[in-house]
Amino acid sequence: MGLSWQQGPLSGSANGHFLTPEPLPDRLLFAERLRRRMRVRFGDAWVADSENALLLHEPGHYPVAYFPREDVDERALTASGKVTQHKDLGDTAWYAVHAGGRTTERAAWELAAPPGFAADFRGRIAFAWRAMDGFYEEDERIVGHASDAYHRIDIRNTSRTLEVRDGDTVIARTEHPVVLYESGFAPRWYVPTADIDHSRLQPVEGQTFCPYKGLCDYYDVGDARRAAWTYRDAYREVDRIGGMVSFEPDEIEVRLDGERLHLETGQQVTPHGVDRSLDAAEATPHLANPNRARL
Repeated sequence: MGLSWQQGPLSGSANGHFLTPEPLPDRLLFAERLRRRMRVRFGDAWVADSENALLLHEPGHYPVAYFPREDVDERALTASGKVTQHKDLGDTAWYAVHAGGRTTERAAWELAAPPGFAADFRGRIAFAWRAMDGFYEEDERIVGHASDAYHRIDIRNTSRTLEVRDGDTVIARTEHPVVLYESGFAPRWYVPTADIDHSRLQPVEGQTFCPYKGLCDYYDVGDARRAAWTYRDAYREVDRIGGMVSFEPDEIEVRLDGERLHLETGQQVTPHGVDRSLDAAEATPHLANPNRARL
């Protein structure tokens, strides 16, 4: 989730509300210094390297890093002449990025004349996540989107009873599930593998990627498509759920202490900010080097 994505406080579908005497604007933008060294790689060259990046949190978007021009390799930028209009921040001027014999059009942009309330963004360049070869904090690649300090995951053991049924057939039953609390989402309940009838789970093709948990595999359960999922090689910070299975309550019957669970409003994840050419090896760096896993 984070500050402005999914059901964050600045998103369009916040889970809570601000306690203010006057209504707030429909859209609130938030800017903050990243306070981490961030680098951008393209065409085997570092095209940006800064300890002074500014993050923009905008409703419905992951945070975007804006780099001071003095920390960007100007030789890598060519103005495209294309200008678009940001609904809050005015004209956006676009650039082609070229290095190492490669060029990608509309791969970077600049707020050409931001309004006074956004003056901190003057003279800053942002790079399109999909267009670059990689974004890094120090020497570690950041996959998915810029790090969001407002996204949090907590995992807790519990002695509650969780049961999953497909009609009259018990698919899973456990008295020690693990619950994962993730910013912007309702609790997700994970079942230890020993408490599952795996003959009822049919693996399906296609994986998704979570920047905080890793690569996700799915199962069909009877006629319920992609009704269960697992992070076989979960990132180290969430490895307590590694190999466990969670079930989608809008696809299959899931009961917690006898009460049926239902998918809450706003829980569907909308894909956004996917890495360019991200492959399984890049999404699971902890498998190649356990000391460099990241959340």
